[in-house]
Amino acid sequence: MTSHPTRDLALINAAGLLRSFGAGLMGVVLGIYLFRTGLTSLAIGLVIAVGLAGAALATALVSLLADRVGRRSFLLILSLLSGVAGLALAVSPSLPILAILAFIGMLNGTGTDRSAASALDQAIIPGLVSDIKRTWNLAWYNVLLDGGGALGAMAAALPIVLQRQLSVSVLHSYRLVFFGYFGLYLAVASLYFFLSPAVEVANPVGLAPNRTKIAPESKRIVAKLTALFSIDAFGGGFLTDALVAYWFFRRFGIGEEDLGVVFFAVHTLNAASHLGAAWLARRIGLVKTMVFTHLPSSLFLIAVPFAPSFKVAILLFLCREALVEMDVPTRQSYVAAVVRPNERTFASGLTNLARNVFWAVGSTVAGLVMQNLAFSAPLVIGGGMKVTYDVALYRAFRKVRPPEELERRAI
Repeated sequence: MTSHPTRDLALINAAGLLRSFGAGLMGVVLGIYLFRTGLTSLAIGLVIAVGLAGAALATALVSLLADRVGRRSFLLILSLLSGVAGLALAVSPSLPILAILAFIGMLNGTGTDRSAASALDQAIIPGLVSDIKRTWNLAWYNVLLDGGGALGAMAAALPIVLQRQLSVSVLHSYRLVFFGYFGLYLAVASLYFFLSPAVEVANPVGLAPNRTKIAPESKRIVAKLTALFSIDAFGGGFLTDALVAYWFFRRFGIGEEDLGVVFFAVHTLNAASHLGAAWLARRIGLVKTMVFTHLPSSLFLIAVPFAPSFKVAILLFLCREALVEMDVPTRQSYVAAVVRPNERTFASGLTNLARNVFWAVGSTVAGLVMQNLAFSAPLVIGGGMKVTYDVALYRAFRKVRPPEELERRAI
């Protein structure tokens, strides 16, 4: 089979767009739908958490097995399993069964694509382009992810539209949307089916004796990054779109249609920020771009619960969203740059695994805190954790530069 790296990039980007459409939709409607079915804040946090835990396990398997099994095959399997979450919500079983199916289907309530498939995409894309184009291609990939998320957030009005048009109950209209979510992932799988051998890697690393070993320096770097990303992700678990949408719904009485518009604006700002991040990274470097944009975004977030009105709260929230995602393509590019090419799946998988695990932990704790401590506490705690991460990341990695920055410095 002939390699087609340019076509593969297009297929990966298209699959990411569709996958993020589903994530953006779930980010707005999941918490509200579960609330409408009678679940408590704690139970809602639990369902979101077990979905993230399923994604964490899948990401661990990506890190250890994807290069050996085949990246294309792994992406197909992940896509088909993800559709299970849509079927589970459409059928609406009891909470224990729903939790099990959410785990198997890697149900994503974060509002953004935090999937094992995305971790594998991040390992594949740098191998299809040159170092100098790596950050820009990852930025465009993330633009499409957030573009899909924005459209998915707008689609959050679908349950209400279907209810009115079809004269059915609101829960029935939600279930129709979740069947559509299942179909969406069938389309994602069909795109991955056409990937060429260019997405695979030679000499995959692994733990078996006959496998290429991971360089000691790469192990040290990945371990430090994983620890730091865990702090960031724990804070992020307090701030999933599903929980934030639920917060606005309960605090200000904002319904699904208006929240859909808000999160469309959120994902549009996120998408634009990725290109700004790639532009800024060319001038000040990847690490500085990550920290100097992410830190102020966390301060905006901490201020949101103290806003006197919905308009002020939304303004602060949108200011946060204009900056918070600028560390995404730069972080992905940095992880790919500081390890060898055949270590990228391992590095991407491990760092994304840590993020998914701590998102799951954070989501569980957030539901507990929201229900038993203070309804707005997750926003303050999550923002504070992210500030801690930013400071620690800058101190640890400000002198560790990727190849393209060393080349520019030499010139």
